[in-house]
Amino acid sequence: MSVEIAADPPETGDPDGTGDADHAARAEVLATVVAAESVLSKRFGARISLAEPEDLGGSERSIVLRVKVAASPFSLPRTLAVKRYVQPPGTSPRDSWVREAVSYQLFTALAAEDRMCPELFAHDSGTNLLVMEDLGRAPTLAEKLHGSDARAAEGALLSWARSLGKLHASTAGREADFDALLRRLSPPTSKDPLTVDGPAAMAALPGLLRAVYDVETPDDVVDSAQATLKLLDAVRHRAFSPSDSCPDNNLITNRGVRFLDFEGGCVRNMMFDAAYLTVPFPSCWCAYALPPGMTDAMLAAWRAEVRTMWPDLADDAVLLPKLLDAQIFWVWLTTWQFLTVPDVEQLGSGGSVARPHQADVLVERWAGLAKSARRAGAAAVADHADTVVAALTARFGSRSLSLYPAFD
Repeated sequence: MSVEIAADPPETGDPDGTGDADHAARAEVLATVVAAESVLSKRFGARISLAEPEDLGGSERSIVLRVKVAASPFSLPRTLAVKRYVQPPGTSPRDSWVREAVSYQLFTALAAEDRMCPELFAHDSGTNLLVMEDLGRAPTLAEKLHGSDARAAEGALLSWARSLGKLHASTAGREADFDALLRRLSPPTSKDPLTVDGPAAMAALPGLLRAVYDVETPDDVVDSAQATLKLLDAVRHRAFSPSDSCPDNNLITNRGVRFLDFEGGCVRNMMFDAAYLTVPFPSCWCAYALPPGMTDAMLAAWRAEVRTMWPDLADDAVLLPKLLDAQIFWVWLTTWQFLTVPDVEQLGSGGSVARPHQADVLVERWAGLAKSARRAGAAAVADHADTVVAALTARFGSRSLSLYPAFD
């Protein structure tokens, strides 16, 4: 096995106290490259050498590298992306790796025009490793939104919305395939991560709102929130979900949008994803506001793609109540997260871009829920949301979520 990589040789001495950490990081990079060479060699039946690893920015759970294919008897791309799950103390990356490996396998089996993510070249359950197509240095949706070109940001959002609809349409009816792939790798504890936190949030939030903000939740509002859990088991409108389609997990390439990071990838009711267009980005605490009319345009772009498979979604009477249910679900879930994490800074990083204050995001979501519920005639839900907004404003002061910089 080759170890011809561009890792620096070990240094001697540690004058600033960071040498041990640097050495450990280099060791993890070396282990990842060696593991990738091994799995590729097994996959293709011949030695493949990798070189010049470049850190693409993983997380505490994973190492992500770009590597050069230095030697191969096969026609492989010049560079590849490698992701290896690591295990911080007291955690297990297994479920995330299984979901991601199965997600990429599902798309790699599709025709190239339906593949909305990097192609998977090899994977290994022993080292929790994925070797994938390198999509190059294309900008992310987050970079477009945090840039200075409003027209480019608008175009990127509409392209992303259309691509999300295409992703849903191309994976309609493929849940059995996804489940079969899961069984090969030992299914995770829960196929859909929302089935764990969702019920817990719906049950606990009324008590938390009472204890923290002195807000009472009427029984009919509790019933409305509990009813949203039916989306988790709904048999219609099911398709693949990236689970975390935040702006930094979407690349704007010359071949269209490509979705990344399938650690929560699953097949579920696609209304949970559609709510990303109307909230927006409900699982992300790095989300800013969008200009008026943008969410309607995004929803129309998504709808144009999915109604080819689900013609009933062309009917507002079918789509809008389901979208409201998904919006209620996300607002309650993220408020529960906000009130239960030991440190609100744990609520996602948003990568290298600036983040709004979590209270700004929370107020915007409850205010948006009040507007949506009132338009739908759900007066009790709207009144309760207004009460929560008033309580949050009393606690944190008058809040206003800024537009994304590209639109500001």
